[in-house]
This record gives sequence, structure tokens and C-alpha cells, in this order.
Amino acid sequence: MDPTENEGRRDFLKKACAACIGGAVMIPPIAAGVAVLLDPIRKKGAAGDFVQVGFLSALPDDGTPRKFTVLTTREDAWNKMTNVPVGAVYLRRVAPDKVQALNVVCPHAGCFVDFMPDRSSYLCPCHDSTFAIDGKINDRKSPASRGMDELETQIRNGNELWVKFQNFLAGAPEKIPA
Repeated sequence: MDPTENEGRRDFLKKACAACIGGAVMIPPIAAGVAVLLDPIRKKGAAGDFVQVGFLSALPDDGTPRKFTVLTTREDAWNKMTNVPVGAVYLRRVAPDKVQALNVVCPHAGCFVDFMPDRSSYLCPCHDSTFAIDGKINDRKSPASRGMDELETQIRNGNELWVKFQNFLAGAPEKIPA
């Protein structure tokens, strides 16, 4: 066997071993960098969390609904935005210490429902469907297959109104979270 041939093989083995060891040493820092880069994408927003929308003192005692904008903090992959409007709710007192919250989105087609004080009911301008003050369907001929979506509420610190805000799929006969 030619000695130069052995040197070529040894040189190749040295380089192959160096490449393998170098690659193995680089895996942990590369993996850590990728994990840090992708971390914001893995985090999901807190959909369905309670959000403060107003104060109990802003609601009339007679049960007339008031519309409140729902503001929350939104995070996408790398940005955090505060006080972003994500929807709206109608709130009304049903007892001195109990509040009902209804999502303003019509369950039929996703339009925004208006409260008509002269009729004491809600009206969807997209298909003229009416809902009772408690959110139930007023008219049997209504194209909406369910009443307005009621949301969970809490009164905190005696006066703060908190709503577990969530949107639901329009057009479905049951409440399916969107």
C-alpha cells in the first residue's frame, strides 16, 4: 500500500470526524435560537378571558341595555397592542347585583344588532329579525336559528363589570366558539 494513500484516508477521516463533532456542538445553540425565535408564534392569545368593560354605576336600574366596547390587549407573533377594540356587548341590570351581557353580533349572519329603545328589543338591520330584551328570538319567522349570544359576567370590587368575551360562529343553530 502506498503511504500517500493512507494519508489521504486519514485526512478524510480527520475532516469527517471534525465535521461531525462540530455539527454536534452547534446543535444546542441553534436549537435554542430557533426556540426563542418561534416562541411568540407558539403562544396563543387568551380568547375567552374576562375583560373589564365598564362600571355597574353606568347601567340604569330599569334594565335598559347599554352598549360597551370591549377593549383588550392583543398579541401577535412579535407585537403587543393595548386597548384594541375586539367587539362590543350590550349590558343590562337584571337585579341590583346581577348583569346580563349579550354579544352585539347577530347569530344569523354576523351583522351588528341595534337596540331599539322605543320597541324595547334588538333589531338586526341585515334581515329585520328582532330579539327580545333578554336576547331570545322575538319573531318565529326569524331567519336566526338561535337567540343572541349571552356571555358570562362578573361584578368585581363592587362596581367593575367584567365580561368573558367571545365570538361565536354565525349561522349555526348552536353556540360554537369562533
